[in-house]
Amino acid sequence: MNHLLRVPVQASRAFSSSARQLKNKVPEAQKLFQADNSLPVHIKGGTGDVLLYRATMTLTMAGTCYSLYWLLFASMPQKKA
Repeated sequence: MNHLLRVPVQASRAFSSSARQLKNKVPEAQKLFQADNSLPVHIKGGTGDVLLYRATMTLTMAGTCYSLYWLLFASMPQKKA
């Protein structure tokens, strides 16, 4: 039973600020994204950002086409048998 009483203490230690110090990466990211290299912001992050952008655009276009197809299908009169 005593080990169950230690769980909240250990959990709070894992998330406390004194348990581990993280390096601030914001200044490095600011230098990367504010660099004047004539690239759009969605490409400045590298290959991962390019792939994510293209996947998002592909899904957006596919969803738009799919919804337009069903709107067209719903607007056609039904054939009577």
